[in-house]
Amino acid sequence: MKYVDEFRDGALARKLAAAIRAEVAPDRRYAFMEFCGGHTHAISRYGVTDLLPPNVRMIHGPGCPVCVLPIGRIDMAIRLASESGATIVTYGDCLRVPASGGLSLLKAKARGADIRMVYSAADALALAQKLPSRQVVFFAIGFETTTPPTALVIRQAQALGLDNFSVLCNHVLTPSAIMSILESPDVRELGTVPLDGFIGPAHVSTVIGSRPYDFFAEEYRKPVVIAGFEPLDVMQAVRMLVRQVNQGRAEVENEFTRAVTADGNRKAQALVAEVFELRRSFEWRGLGRVPYSALKIRRSFADFDAETRFGIDYLAVADNKACECGAILRGVKKPADCRIFGTVCTPENPIGSCMVSSEGACAAHYNFGRFRDVPVVAA
Repeated sequence: MKYVDEFRDGALARKLAAAIRAEVAPDRRYAFMEFCGGHTHAISRYGVTDLLPPNVRMIHGPGCPVCVLPIGRIDMAIRLASESGATIVTYGDCLRVPASGGLSLLKAKARGADIRMVYSAADALALAQKLPSRQVVFFAIGFETTTPPTALVIRQAQALGLDNFSVLCNHVLTPSAIMSILESPDVRELGTVPLDGFIGPAHVSTVIGSRPYDFFAEEYRKPVVIAGFEPLDVMQAVRMLVRQVNQGRAEVENEFTRAVTADGNRKAQALVAEVFELRRSFEWRGLGRVPYSALKIRRSFADFDAETRFGIDYLAVADNKACECGAILRGVKKPADCRIFGTVCTPENPIGSCMVSSEGACAAHYNFGRFRDVPVVAA
């Protein structure tokens, strides 16, 4: 299969691994953060870590949109469904994110709330058209990748004159999160982790392009290599980062040239700018409140803003005290460092958001990597 099997070739992976081993300096350690959850999943699923030299460490970042959803945002959706009688629709993984009081959207549904899964923003709009007597609220999440489809359905709803459709917007922005990891005192409160560079997200970059990452290379002297999601993409990105570190460079390079350009998708960017504007502040799970890191619906589309329509406010809620998701999302701790990982907290019974989505660091490690933590006992 063109452009898929070629990037999963085991023989090529071993050759690339040998090339990386030849280029790393034996007397230094390298620490690279893969920001995107899709990369975290690929690294765990295909055993990329096993192919890298021991002095090259991959650090999982907060690039899973389900993982960074704070409890208070899930609580808002549950309140809308249970108290306002709205029909809440969202993506499948969102249904399982832990909320207050041991609830989740899925458990609230079991108690009688009208909460449904959809595969796309277009499905949410279609349901509102099908149920004109119901208030349908699309619980929208995601980074820059899923923002244009949400913007499109809001504009379509306005054109159709739908008065029973609105959006509870939770769209967040990648560059702001990277900046917060690098400099926010709140993020550093529980410890820091050395970072030599970033593997930039793939799908996000198809929309925003590579230019937004120039700032991190220029101001923070951190190289960024945008990579595709296949294992050979990730390994080639690691090699490019190693090369930059060895040469003392800090630049933005694009490994994913088959899909990402410098300017990104201008049409999608224009659509997002028409419908959304920046929030002054937004809470991320694990990062706290990050300024100008999320989007809200513009006043010209306020009729389709669920927060405005229902007058519902955000209330911050502390994470479960036993859960280490916050530190894991910042790269300060690994999944196995959490005392409830794989025992109380599993994909079937997630206590923290990192265990919900397959792109979450804990779920990826549970499914593909946890047995590496088991000591080998000689016979």
